[in-house]
Amino acid sequence: MSDVSLLVVFVLAVFVGFEVVSKVSTTLHTPLMSGANAIHGIVLVGAVLVTGHADSPVGIGVGLLAVVLATVNLVGGFVVTDRMLEMFQGRRPQGGGQR
Repeated sequence: MSDVSLLVVFVLAVFVGFEVVSKVSTTLHTPLMSGANAIHGIVLVGAVLVTGHADSPVGIGVGLLAVVLATVNLVGGFVVTDRMLEMFQGRRPQGGGQR
């Protein structure tokens, strides 16, 4: 594929992804984030494997950057998911002595 074709596919994927995610109801965002975290884990494993097979210093540098960015994305996804799950928990009474 030419570079222009790859750019067109990328731009279309961005638009489709935005439309799909923006139409998701609020109650489904947490399961959607969990699925996205699983995909980010696969991306991280792929980045590690590709970096391990790199022969040139440029390939190793790009692979290291991919591993770092995938790790940040994965950890950030889990942090956001945890915060979203906390929103669904009701407020617990502070003290009060009753059980």
